[in-house]
Amino acid sequence: MKLLKKIENNELVVGIIGLGYVGLPLLLRFNEENINVIGFDVDIQKTEKLNSGHSYIEHIDSKRIAEMRNLGKFTATTDFSKISDVDAIIICVPTPLNKYREPDLSYVTNTIDSFLPYLRSQQLISLESTTYPGTTDEEIVSRLEKTNLKVGEDIFVVYSPEREDPGNERYSTKTIPKVCGGITAGCLEVGVSLYSKIIDTVVPVSSCRAAEMTKLLENIHRAVNIGLVNEMKIVADRMGIDIFEVINAAGTKPFGFVPYFPGPGLGGHCIPIDPFYLTWKAREYGVHTRFIELAGEINSAMPDYVLSKIVKGLNAVGKSLNGSKVLVLGIAYKKNVDDMRESPSVEIMELLREAKADVAYSDPHVPVFPKMREHKFDLRSVELTPKNLEEYDCVVLATAHDKFDYEQIFEYSKMIVDTRGVYKIRHEKLIKA
Repeated sequence: MKLLKKIENNELVVGIIGLGYVGLPLLLRFNEENINVIGFDVDIQKTEKLNSGHSYIEHIDSKRIAEMRNLGKFTATTDFSKISDVDAIIICVPTPLNKYREPDLSYVTNTIDSFLPYLRSQQLISLESTTYPGTTDEEIVSRLEKTNLKVGEDIFVVYSPEREDPGNERYSTKTIPKVCGGITAGCLEVGVSLYSKIIDTVVPVSSCRAAEMTKLLENIHRAVNIGLVNEMKIVADRMGIDIFEVINAAGTKPFGFVPYFPGPGLGGHCIPIDPFYLTWKAREYGVHTRFIELAGEINSAMPDYVLSKIVKGLNAVGKSLNGSKVLVLGIAYKKNVDDMRESPSVEIMELLREAKADVAYSDPHVPVFPKMREHKFDLRSVELTPKNLEEYDCVVLATAHDKFDYEQIFEYSKMIVDTRGVYKIRHEKLIKA
């Protein structure tokens, strides 16, 4: 097979569509193995930054981009006609939910429609975006049937879900095992061959549907367990028990228990969204996924729970939320990164704004509130000085970045709503949420 020989001899060119938190690390990983890459994105600001040797993701150093760019191993473009120049097409575009909490595959379908006229024989298409079982068959293969290219002979199709964890210093793109399923046995062989070039361990499964379901299981497993501890948090709070103390104590059991921690809600592209992809698809088969949906309801309600704690705390000192100055600490969805996707901190900011509070934020990883699809705040990060902290009626600890000076925050804040269990003590100005 011509394509397999190209892969084996490192003579191929890889095209990566979507140069965000998944696509960009993948691009660099191929470059590290001396494989040429063309990066595609509809955002011209991203492609221009990459071509000038600059990064727009905090944990990816611009020096790394510049080094690879200077070697001439990649170029970034918005021109999808160049798809004809690549041997492998890897799709890493968003798969959000629409306003009805249903899957929005428009980014995937628009991408496929954009490159379909430029496909040729002996190319591989790999979808990495998280989605429901059947997407690869229904959205990619069905479109390829309109061409003269036969899947498994002329063109090869796989699904290989991304497993990126931004900011994780223990695991990298290279060391995280990669699941891969193919439409045919030949497709799977090509997909495994490609990913084995850059990933230490590739895990083949029997079909694209199995690979799609694998990704959903991984993230729904987390969502359900976080839903459990979020509900336990509410019960423990009513009983005057610190749920973080309980989880840490339970975590000393060497078997049969895995610690999950509560918070202000779910964030990141996968965990808040994936359960809804499966529940939506399951309805097609007459299955009501009650357990998964319940966890989703609990997790989705956490920003409102945090708001109720803020209101209660302000009422206790004779203040109304309306007109109060509230500072949200940490607006990235998890600690020590600049990733804002589906951040519960932003949901809390929206609720505060709706209640007519004077909202501000501080995040050392997000100096200016970024452009987002569903949220708009014209704000810059507030510097955490004693004087600034004293100006706010309430400080909400939403994301526990290591760069925060927690002793200073505690000393100078009038009231702290701690959603992450950072503070282990009991104090009249400290509210656990």
